[in-house]
Amino acid sequence: MSTFSKLLFPFILLIFIFSCDWKIKPADSFKPTSDLALKPPMGWNSYNCFGGNVTEEEVKANADYMAKNLKPYGWEYIVVDFLWYCDDQDSPEKFWNRRPEQHIDEFGRLIPSTILHPSSADGKGFKPLADYVHSKGLKFGIHIMRGIPRQAVDGNTPIKNSAAKGSEVANLPDTCVWYGGLVGVNLTKEGGQEYYNSLFELYAEWGVDYIKVDDIVYPYHADEIEAVHKAILNCGRPIVLSLSPGPAFIGNPKHLRENANLWRISGDFWDKWPALTRQLELCRDWAPHVAEGHWPDADMLPLGKLNIRTELKDANPRFTNFTKDEQYFLMTLWSIFRSPLMFGGHMPENDDFTLSLITNEEVLRVNQFSKNNREILFADSVSIWSADDVEKPVKYIALLNIGETSKTVAIPLELAGINGTATIRDLWKKEDITESVNSFVVPPHGAFLLSITQ
Repeated sequence: MSTFSKLLFPFILLIFIFSCDWKIKPADSFKPTSDLALKPPMGWNSYNCFGGNVTEEEVKANADYMAKNLKPYGWEYIVVDFLWYCDDQDSPEKFWNRRPEQHIDEFGRLIPSTILHPSSADGKGFKPLADYVHSKGLKFGIHIMRGIPRQAVDGNTPIKNSAAKGSEVANLPDTCVWYGGLVGVNLTKEGGQEYYNSLFELYAEWGVDYIKVDDIVYPYHADEIEAVHKAILNCGRPIVLSLSPGPAFIGNPKHLRENANLWRISGDFWDKWPALTRQLELCRDWAPHVAEGHWPDADMLPLGKLNIRTELKDANPRFTNFTKDEQYFLMTLWSIFRSPLMFGGHMPENDDFTLSLITNEEVLRVNQFSKNNREILFADSVSIWSADDVEKPVKYIALLNIGETSKTVAIPLELAGINGTATIRDLWKKEDITESVNSFVVPPHGAFLLSITQ
């Protein structure tokens, strides 16, 4: 998990979609990993609230909450993020250790810490926890780092179904710049692909449904992305593949869509207003590359209770720094862009407002069931987006104000492809707008999300 953010090259900002009739190339022409993630995945990820130190009981508590409160709205993934294979990485000093203590099995594969995840003892791995999540009608995911553990390299452990050993496939000195526990895998060597195959064979045995692979997009490791993709195809279980961290290179969407279901478009996104305005720019640029089963990912939703434990310096437990208007902005942008929705806070501590943000079925429908999503106009600090419902004759319009003052915004009906009279509905308020209006006062850092039916 990267703790810094990089900017994409300036020239990608030239990409902009003007035509309302513009269509995405169908996803099935890019050899998708599978028929998985045909809608943007919706779930919870442990990183924003627990860093690299989430416990089994905390995972279960969030699964319980999701099953009770969110499952009817489409939320389904419970993802254990970073460092589940280390006993204790809850401080910056331990996190930045270039030779962290990690648990591996006899084939050099990372296995869960029994301190953090007691049910993984006796070689059970994550299967008991995955079974618990599945018993709630949900799906289970994990985060992994690109590469092979240093312990497997130093100990020269055997690679399953190969005559090669760990040191023979290690691509020294290729390692993550912010975590030193693994090194890259040399796919030109015998045993390289077999190592990745053995990883996903293990994850399939555990019952994993979703895997987030870190340190693989920025810098871009095309060979290891392909190796992971092949390993998933060979593992015998459908697994959604998420690639991280960004920024992904916008000039190479075809390779991403050929090999993954979602990929990060930015570095780590946190609850800071300038970061949110930057995500708007990236979403604008990536909108042409949204395709069924293949989703540019604007990152997790830093909402609710965050940083209960973290390896980030000077970070304390808190509720999100975003104001309520900024939270509406965030959810509106993620929905109209069709980003995956991965909630980052500790859900059992959600307040009523936070719960309302993620259980508004009319807003979530925009995320799950829309097409032709794009920005149609940016003027006077306001970004206006348009999309079409995939099943109904409904147009969606988002008004996003990045300015510091309220803005009166008229809907550009012609640009949005709207002719004649129409019924306008405020999706956040779940109210039809009865009076004949075509302009809205958008608060600073705020948003409107509207449906228009003719």
